[in-house]
Amino acid sequence: MVLASGGSPLGGSGIYGNGFLPAVHQASLIDPSQTEPLTNITPREAASRQRKRLRFVEQVDHRQLAQSGHNEQIESAIRNYETAFRMQTAVPSLVDLSEETEATRRLYGMDSPVKETAAYGQQCLLARRPVERGLRFVEITCLPQPSVLAQIGNPWDQHAGLKAGHAEMAQQVDQPIAGLIRDLKQRGLFEETLIVWAGEFGRTPFAQRSDGRDHNPFGFSVWLAGGGIKCGTTYGATDDLGYHAIKNVTTVYDLWATVLHVLGVDHEALTYRFGGRDFRLTDVHGRIIREILA
Repeated sequence: MVLASGGSPLGGSGIYGNGFLPAVHQASLIDPSQTEPLTNITPREAASRQRKRLRFVEQVDHRQLAQSGHNEQIESAIRNYETAFRMQTAVPSLVDLSEETEATRRLYGMDSPVKETAAYGQQCLLARRPVERGLRFVEITCLPQPSVLAQIGNPWDQHAGLKAGHAEMAQQVDQPIAGLIRDLKQRGLFEETLIVWAGEFGRTPFAQRSDGRDHNPFGFSVWLAGGGIKCGTTYGATDDLGYHAIKNVTTVYDLWATVLHVLGVDHEALTYRFGGRDFRLTDVHGRIIREILA
């Protein structure tokens, strides 16, 4: 599930798509700012009639599958129809926050006079609810900065107006994220939930234009919290300028090898055959960063 107030996050479905996996693994985009948070989630006909129609479509698909043999597209379509039917009952209750207390709403910053903070807080609160129900992966996305100095629609990517833009983005996410962590702890979910906070890059230690910074892929920070991660740990360091990583240098492959390990998956053993070869989520790289594990 991808939570994004105001529409699809920057980069579109490419950043949460199923890639070379079957379509059933495509994430669902939930927009809590809309009356209908998931497109076409409201049934247009009686459930009994819809169930009969879907059963007929499924029978036709299975007949076609039997004639054509293994067909990934047909198999995915069958699973997708069934998943969509179940989501029509699950999603409306999932996004209904009427049962949440005012204290919980305040914890997440939903009472903030800053609308971006309130909207991001709503996303964080909504993220907790599917976690409680057993959903394995939830992605939360930042809203654009309101500042005229910022690049509209491009959170954290301050090629200009860095001080104003970063301050606004920090104000947007700080309280909601803290609220999410505290709420997960209160409900006994923190130790079984892994939180990964990351952006596309770091920023260069030198200016771009007059008051911005360019992308820096050579040294940047990602933080993790929750299940399997050692609290209060800093691992790695950049040079004195904050430009290149020079101590305990790790890669994005190492990060995801570690995340998969915490989730109980051996990143070297998990493969998926596509286009004639076996793919790994960490390609042919990656080592588990055991120093940060609890």
